[in-house]
Amino acid sequence: MKRKKAKVFSLFLCLVMVSSILAGCKNRKSTKEVTDLSWYINFSWFTPQWGNNMVSKAITDKTGCNIDFVVPTGNPNEKLDSMIASDSLPDLITLGWWEPEISQMINQKKVYALDELADKYDTYFYNVVNKEVVKWHTSNDGHLYGYPNSACSPSDYKKYKNLASNETFLVRKDIYEAIGSPDMTTPDSFVAAVEKAAKMFPTIDGNELIPVGCTEFNDVGCDSFDNYLMDFLAVPYVDKKGNAIDRIRNKDYVAWLKAYNKLGREGLLKDEIFLDLRTQMSEKIGKGQYFCMIYQYTDLADQEKALYAKNPNSIYIAVDGPKNLKGDDYTLPGTSVNGWTVTMISKNCKNPEKAIKLITYLLGEEGQKMTWLGVKGKMWDYNSDGVPEIKQKIKDVLYTDRTTYDKKYGADSCYWMLQNDAMASDWIRDDNNNPVTQLKQWTYPYTTYVGQYTITFDSDSKIGSIKSKIDKSWSETLPKLLLAKNDSEFNKIYNKHISYRDKIGYNKVKTALTKQIKENKKKLGLDE
Repeated sequence: MKRKKAKVFSLFLCLVMVSSILAGCKNRKSTKEVTDLSWYINFSWFTPQWGNNMVSKAITDKTGCNIDFVVPTGNPNEKLDSMIASDSLPDLITLGWWEPEISQMINQKKVYALDELADKYDTYFYNVVNKEVVKWHTSNDGHLYGYPNSACSPSDYKKYKNLASNETFLVRKDIYEAIGSPDMTTPDSFVAAVEKAAKMFPTIDGNELIPVGCTEFNDVGCDSFDNYLMDFLAVPYVDKKGNAIDRIRNKDYVAWLKAYNKLGREGLLKDEIFLDLRTQMSEKIGKGQYFCMIYQYTDLADQEKALYAKNPNSIYIAVDGPKNLKGDDYTLPGTSVNGWTVTMISKNCKNPEKAIKLITYLLGEEGQKMTWLGVKGKMWDYNSDGVPEIKQKIKDVLYTDRTTYDKKYGADSCYWMLQNDAMASDWIRDDNNNPVTQLKQWTYPYTTYVGQYTITFDSDSKIGSIKSKIDKSWSETLPKLLLAKNDSEFNKIYNKHISYRDKIGYNKVKTALTKQIKENKKKLGLDE
């Protein structure tokens, strides 16, 4: 009888154990149920897809999130404004930190506060974010509505020694060497070098040479000919008292605009540089059509690798370019606390719990290594020194065929929306076999933290409205300056813009800039 009871009890225990195992399997399976999330990227050039390459499959497996990217086909901000107005925002939104739609979405309660979602669903979020970055991006109501990528705080610059600026002066290697590797740091020597390149190489590889390239012209100007050029000339942001300076009135900057204008009068500033969007520019970079340009090196990294695979001498190299008339070192901005883009979660999100957990995963070290390096064991592993090392067969594709790399593997910032440059710098080493490495390393001596000076105003405010009008005027003025027929016409166009700014209230903008700069310094602990 006792034996029978023992058998019954043993059978009961077995049933309990089996039930527990089955329940555990069921629970584990439920955590892997996949949720589809739509993710809007406010850049028309964004092309990566989700679900076919190794990295996106692994992230979906880890997080239970499948991504459907939404990308504008025309003007990005028109598309975004339309979605806001029609209350049809996708689950997640990524846009430039400077865009006025950020405050619009917050004020209209179109997006979740990330801290509230973290409190409710995933407190580990607070372990993976940078507290200084959170403090900077927290709104006046005490909530955090978006988190940036590529954001570095001043303390990161003390901790990491290899944080690079993205701004470089680039020349096509074979053309530069063919004209004698000349000095290009003064207005006269720069003009002479461009003239010589254009004369010796009217065409290159069967295509018309474009002597000077640049970033897009848009409704606020052109970075290559305004902000970036000023950085190369070390134009200060403030005077000795900490008051904002009117940077475009700097005499060295005006002298360099006149140097470019000389090239424009000679027909060496081609019409297309004023018209091309990034897609067209990328195609021309891929053909090596530009001789020189001030440009963000990461924006041509893919084309650089393709050029290298085809002809190592046709790549772009970073060399010393425009300097101020005293020859001072450049002050090239490193990544600031603003970052580059901000990612937000829409109130339309069908599963905000999954969305915040996805963001947490991507911000953590495992997620960062996934998006930077790829799947551990298959794409990279630790070497004998304990440093992550990408497998050679992966490098071979990465350095020669970016399109295939993205489709098959999908790391190396293919999905850059929440990348952390500072964290990655701790375990990503410069690879001299990568043709982009020289461009990055060239910036190291000149990289400067200037995040305290990077300011935007709410477009709905009085100051914001004045600033928008000034920016629009500048966007119309800059091409005219570059193409002016003579010095007299240049001066007339320039002075007209200055007079217009003064008339509509530029001094009010400068006062507001001074106030905000001083507040920023205090907020970042940079008080002098």
